[in-house]
Amino acid sequence: MRVLRTPDERFAALPDFPYEPHYADLDGVRMAYVEAGPADGPVALLLHGEPSWSFLYRHVMRVLAGAGVRAVAPDLVGFGRSDKPADATDHTYARHVEWVRALAFDVLGLRDVTVVGQDWGGLIGLRLAAEHPDRFAAVVAANTGLPTGEFDMPEVWWKFRRAVESADTLDIARFVQAGCRSKLPADVRAGYDAPFPDESYKVAPRAMPGLVPVSLDDPASAANRATWDVLRRWDKPFLTAFGDSDPIMGPMAPILRELVPGARGQDHQTLTDAGHFLQEDAGQRLGEIVAGFVRGLPR
Repeated sequence: MRVLRTPDERFAALPDFPYEPHYADLDGVRMAYVEAGPADGPVALLLHGEPSWSFLYRHVMRVLAGAGVRAVAPDLVGFGRSDKPADATDHTYARHVEWVRALAFDVLGLRDVTVVGQDWGGLIGLRLAAEHPDRFAAVVAANTGLPTGEFDMPEVWWKFRRAVESADTLDIARFVQAGCRSKLPADVRAGYDAPFPDESYKVAPRAMPGLVPVSLDDPASAANRATWDVLRRWDKPFLTAFGDSDPIMGPMAPILRELVPGARGQDHQTLTDAGHFLQEDAGQRLGEIVAGFVRGLPR
C-alpha cells in the first residue's frame, strides 16, 4: 500500500489544539491520536467523520478532561495526522473499522469505553460496539446513523456525494463550513485544510461517501444489518445528542431512540443552533453532555 504522510509543519499553528500527537503503526499504516484527561479516568473514544479530523473535538476534549474523563481522539486513516493511503481501493468500510479497532484495543487496550461517534465516527463506532460489546460501557450517537442499503439516502446526501466525487478541487474547509451554523474563523478553516497539502492527499475524503451502503449488494450491508440486530438488543446506556440543523443525519435521532433498548429513559439532547458539525457549533455544550453522561455511568 502506498501512503502519503502530511508534513508536521502543516500542523504548527492550530488554534485551541495543544494536544501532543501520538502514533501507532498498524501493519505499515501510521495512525495518529491525541489524548486529554487523567489516564485512570473513564474513557471516551471520540470518533470524527468526513472530512474532518480530531481537531473537530478540541472544545469537547477540554471539557471532558476538566471533568476527569480520559478523552481519546484518533484521526481516521486518510485524515488528520494519520497516513493517507493513496489509492481509493485501499479504503473500505471494513478496513476503517479494523484500523480503529486495532488502535483502540490492540494498541491502547481500552475497556469500559463510551464511544462518541459523529458522521462516519458513528458508522464505525456502532459497528465496533456491536462487534465487541464487552469493551464498551455506553454509546453517544451525535449526528450519525447506520445505513444498511435497505432504504434510500436523502437527496441532500446524494447531492453531497456527487459534489465530492465531481469536484476538481475538494475544498475541505468549505465542506466543513457548510455543515456549521456558526462562521468559522480563518485559522479554524486552515486547521481543517492542514492535513491535505494538495489533491493527492484527499483520497479518503473523496472515497468515504462511496463507502456508505446504498444497496443490499454493498459489501458493508450485511455487517451493518448484523450490527442493527445487536443494537435492537443493546441494553447498555445509549444517548443521542444531535444538532437541530442537520438535514442529513437529523432524522436518525428518533429512529435510534425508538429501536435501541438502551436509549429508553436517557436524557437525550437536541442542541440548538447546531449543524452537522455540532462540535464546532456547540462544542462546550456537547462536552458537558458527554461528561455528565460518562460520569454518571456505573464503574
